[in-house]
Amino acid sequence: MSYFITGTDTNVGKTLISCALMHGFAAMGKRVAGMKPVAAGCNDDGNYDDVLQLRAASNVSASGEQINPYCFTPAVAPHLAAQLAGVIINIARISETFLELAAQADEVVVEGAGGLLVPLNAVQDSSELMRKLGLPVILVVGMRLGCLNHALLTVEAIAARGLTLAGWVANVVDADMEMLDQNITALELRINAPLLGVVPFQLQPDARDVATLLNLHLLEPIKQHD
Repeated sequence: MSYFITGTDTNVGKTLISCALMHGFAAMGKRVAGMKPVAAGCNDDGNYDDVLQLRAASNVSASGEQINPYCFTPAVAPHLAAQLAGVIINIARISETFLELAAQADEVVVEGAGGLLVPLNAVQDSSELMRKLGLPVILVVGMRLGCLNHALLTVEAIAARGLTLAGWVANVVDADMEMLDQNITALELRINAPLLGVVPFQLQPDARDVATLLNLHLLEPIKQHD
């Protein structure tokens, strides 16, 4: 089983949760690989912090090209970064790379860029990549003011596109969010998928520690499709 990790927005902790999931699966004896299909904001050496974290959390050997097929320097939306580089992001190429990783691992954790509907090229967005890969989705909700609307719209869009929401994680990104517990309860009542865990606000979170906060046994086996 593999999963696609998306978020309610950018900077909501997708990489942290992706790495925590990987550590959790590894603790269950699984061979685990991480993948960031598209990264924007890479340094001049072609490195991107999220990709480095995913590679560090993996316990199988994979090339940089497999972990991150598309890496762009400008920290802008993927399709815009690709345009500036004179490149077209090819979902079929990403799918081929994913299959290479899946042949080596029991679990591949694929971290998306931004949110569900972030454009990847002139006609396709991240949701279409999820559908192409045939992966159930885990939603990272950045707990801050406004997250209820963002989370519920994303859940609705997931269902409308025929994707499967396997679970969601409440990641507290605002240390001073008022009525945090009540907001989480409101989402639990409205999201028809298990809450895998609540991650408290941390200045320097550690993915291994966060892994202990997630209940991966709530992820029911889901048949993946082509």
